[in-house]
Amino acid sequence: MEIFYFLVFGGLAAVVAVLEFSKSNKDRVNTPTAFNSFKNNYLVVYSLMMAGDWLQGPYVYYLYSQYGYGKGDIGQLFIAGFGSSMLFGTIVGSLADKQGRKRACVTYCITYILSCITKHSPHYKVLMLGRVLGGIATSLLFSAFESWLVAEHFKRGFDQQWLSVTFSKAIFLGNGLVAILSGLFGNVLVDTLALGPVAPFDAAACFLAIGMAVIMSSWPENYGDASEGKDLLSQFKAAAVAIASDEKIALLGAIQSLFEGSMYTFFLVVPTGVKGGGISFSGCIQLMGFCAFEACVGIFWPSIMKMRSQYIPEEARSTIMNFFRIPLNIFVCVVLYNVSFFYNLPPLCSQNRLSVLVAIIVH
Repeated sequence: MEIFYFLVFGGLAAVVAVLEFSKSNKDRVNTPTAFNSFKNNYLVVYSLMMAGDWLQGPYVYYLYSQYGYGKGDIGQLFIAGFGSSMLFGTIVGSLADKQGRKRACVTYCITYILSCITKHSPHYKVLMLGRVLGGIATSLLFSAFESWLVAEHFKRGFDQQWLSVTFSKAIFLGNGLVAILSGLFGNVLVDTLALGPVAPFDAAACFLAIGMAVIMSSWPENYGDASEGKDLLSQFKAAAVAIASDEKIALLGAIQSLFEGSMYTFFLVVPTGVKGGGISFSGCIQLMGFCAFEACVGIFWPSIMKMRSQYIPEEARSTIMNFFRIPLNIFVCVVLYNVSFFYNLPPLCSQNRLSVLVAIIVH
């Protein structure tokens, strides 16, 4: 199994390397030093933030099971996290437009660090609090940082096309290289060094603290529609009107919710049903299908980021982006509540991806 894994990983890594080095000078975008410094600063912060997130992912379910909780209790903890992201996360994330995106990014770091600290306690109520904090942090991670980047990019007068450069590199680093390294580092902490299942959460807190220090020392503040003094309800109404009045924004939200819904369903349901053993021929085919799915994920993230930067109005960017996550969180909560019903996973994920394709074609 391990040999097969390394063969697949090595083959895919070779393909990526060939594609990268085969780029001609015409394909490469020449950018000024000022933009490169700005981009690199953001990439460092984004990579640290994603490291803090990726280090936790593989060990959340494992930690809860080590504390003696069954599937039902663990499912409730996960529902609390996604429910918190839907309710509290939407409110806190939307405040970024009015109170400042930099402040929201710092809030993400603090909230997620506190969530990591709660993992040291085996008490259910403390773990539940950690899930609530983690849900809020997740909403900020997927709205505040991108909102700050887009606003600051245009504030400094950089070309709009250069945003795709930052987004593609952010996905390559934060959702690719950092994810792989975080998985390996977490394995070293838990298995090689035998530091226990809480160790990755402590490491995540350290990365988040470093990233927060960089943000506080080098990022200027920017806002959405702070000048008009709108209250939160008015922000929600304005965001709802923007979505309802622009078909492109509505389709963008549908695409994001459907695709991420299939992605979260896969990663939340499959680990509970996977058992140790060898790998059969059908298993190899399934693995290749999984790699194809991951390739779609790799294409999806920079594409959706680029489209969001073009279509979502700046004054309500964080609010609208958090609105997009509401149907996603509802869907995932339903899946977790009826987890045994959703073991027929491939048709469900395929249906969601087909819906995304239809939405793109209609668009």
